Amino acid sequence: MQHLHAYWRMEYIEAPKDAPDANPFASLPQLGDDRAALIVHRGTAHYIVLNRFPYNAGHLLVVPYREVAELEALTCAERDELMALIVFAKRILQAGLKPDGFNIGFNLGAAAGAGIPKHLHAHIVPRWSGDTNFMPVVGQTRVLPQSLAAMYDRLQAVARELTAHQPPAA
Repeated sequence: MQHLHAYWRMEYIEAPKDAPDANPFASLPQLGDDRAALIVHRGTAHYIVLNRFPYNAGHLLVVPYREVAELEALTCAERDELMALIVFAKRILQAGLKPDGFNIGFNLGAAAGAGIPKHLHAHIVPRWSGDTNFMPVVGQTRVLPQSLAAMYDRLQAVARELTAHQPPAA
């Protein structure tokens, strides 16, 4: 018999649940420790962060610093940087993880699946051929091959390297 261990999951299960109006996206950049916050890269109006509860290994989010629920509420400059950082996040994942494809998108509003509907964010999810197997379908379990801390170190190093050679366009 084989065993699946997800030791990190207990932290999520036992963690106190945020108040309904809590917004971790607003507080993460204020922590003063990008590694603890899992912030891989900071832009002027947005930041790139590893999703703490990912759909797949390396799942990144691009999040505005200011709380905004709708794309229309962003200024033109903010929308430009949002798209530039989505592209940059994709480059980080391509260089660091070499996936076969990507899911990129937004869940706008609670009905669309937004966990924090008052603060929009873009999802950049790396995908590999055959990465969906029986576990999520039958076992309602995701298998992530690397810890968030190790993934952060890996992707943050790639982000620094890419930024040194060609900063993200804005």
